[in-house]
Amino acid sequence: MPQKDESLEVALEKKLSSIKTKQDEEKYAQFAKQHNLPFSNLKTAPIDSDALSILDEETARSSKLAVILKGKDRKLVVAILDPDNESTKKGLEILKSKGFELNLIITSPEALGNIWKRYSGLKKEATYEIGAVQISEQKLDKLYQEIKTVSDIKSHISSVSTTELLETFIAGALKVSASDIHLEPGPEKTRLRYRMDGVLNDIAEIDTNTYEKLLSRVKVLSKMKLNIHKAAQDGRFTIKQKSVNIEVRVSVLPSEYGESIVTRLLDPRAIKTSLADLGMRPDLLELLKTQLNRTTGSIFTTGPTGSGKTTTLYAFIRHLNNPGTKIVTIEDPIEYHIEGASQTQVDPAKGYTFSNGLRAIVRQDPDIILVGEVRDKETAEISLHAALTGHLVLSTIHTNNAAGTIPRLIDLGIQPQIIAPAINVAMGQRLVRKLCEKCKTKTSPPKEAAERLKKSLEPLKEMFKLGSLDNFEIHQAGKCDACNNTGYVGRIGVYEAFVISKPMEKLILTSPPISDIEELAIKEGMVTMLQDGYLKVLEGVTSIEEVERILS
Repeated sequence: MPQKDESLEVALEKKLSSIKTKQDEEKYAQFAKQHNLPFSNLKTAPIDSDALSILDEETARSSKLAVILKGKDRKLVVAILDPDNESTKKGLEILKSKGFELNLIITSPEALGNIWKRYSGLKKEATYEIGAVQISEQKLDKLYQEIKTVSDIKSHISSVSTTELLETFIAGALKVSASDIHLEPGPEKTRLRYRMDGVLNDIAEIDTNTYEKLLSRVKVLSKMKLNIHKAAQDGRFTIKQKSVNIEVRVSVLPSEYGESIVTRLLDPRAIKTSLADLGMRPDLLELLKTQLNRTTGSIFTTGPTGSGKTTTLYAFIRHLNNPGTKIVTIEDPIEYHIEGASQTQVDPAKGYTFSNGLRAIVRQDPDIILVGEVRDKETAEISLHAALTGHLVLSTIHTNNAAGTIPRLIDLGIQPQIIAPAINVAMGQRLVRKLCEKCKTKTSPPKEAAERLKKSLEPLKEMFKLGSLDNFEIHQAGKCDACNNTGYVGRIGVYEAFVISKPMEKLILTSPPISDIEELAIKEGMVTMLQDGYLKVLEGVTSIEEVERILS
């Protein structure tokens, strides 16, 4: 008898549930009529899993909607409960910002709940598509206006949805002039760091699940393969802004706790546009202007990765760029576009390398050739022969200082008798951070630091009219909101350069060591990078600690 009662109770509950469902459907069908929208209980409607995954479950539930069908020409069918609901409006705006055209239908809460249950059946690997993850220019602009300091970035990260995280990271990086965004997964959290003025700074941490979704979004946006997790991948995408397009280079690397992401933001607004902006001393600036006016020969700038060599070459090109001059570049990759120059990018997969690209460029009858980097004997030979046959060649090479240019070329297999007449100037450079003008303070240097500065600058006292180096004041870093409490804002170059004089040419023919070249260059008047850095310390541009950190 109790069993019979139980079955009656179940049947009654089903009947009551059916009645309630029907009442809800009638209610929302009437609601749909009032808004001139179609109604569906979704019982026979096909549900497209790819469409459903365009929005993550968290956003769909909080917005009280579900994307149920994706048609041609970026059209979506979206099921909602109430078009006037504020959360729903926000969810619909997210979809519109991604470039979708929306067709709305109203459904019942039960039907919508059944659709949400399908998220659990989706593949763990997020299935994004390129068009669904484009970065909204309006959203980026809004975040850019709201973010003022690193603290603002942290507060925004804690309050935005997963779908808005990438925009927040990028807007924050652009606001504080960060060059790179690092996302490094750990055992429990993923660390977000920005490289600001060459130094990495911790910004925030995000949970692992959120990071996995963000990783998939970055991969799709950068045209990487979603199903590859154990190999490095490289890609790039463009952020379109009203006044400028920002190129983003992306590197994904497998690590112990997952795949780490590094993105480099190539913002044309951040690059120094003229020689005067680089921070060169007046005497060095005049020397380089004179050498840039020559129609043949080569100028090499040297230094490690991140020392500003490419920026210097671009400043050279802008200085030389005029309607009567043909400039052709070969780069890996093209970092910034220069109007008036013919820029090409190496593509080894298609057979376009520095060496065979240079051969083709020479046949283009250029006046000026920019070679992104001399890496091998063949590229070096072609570059130097071009410099000897009526072209001005600008390039970079990896050495520690200006004097290292000559031995490096000899190591690559170039004959000294070719090097000597082909090079006009060899230059070394580094980037040091500039003291924040709003919070820097005057102080007396520590005794040992003062002695090092005095010893280095004593030979230059007459040349630069330095006065007494026995008792002087310098500036040190402070802390304020303008510099995000780092004490520094922006960077400036420190340089050394020497011209290939007749005595230097004779020395080169003996295949000399770096020390002999440097000794002669200093004897002929070269100011070393360390001396240049110390001169900028006396001017209050940077600090002793910063110069010695970079040039120790």
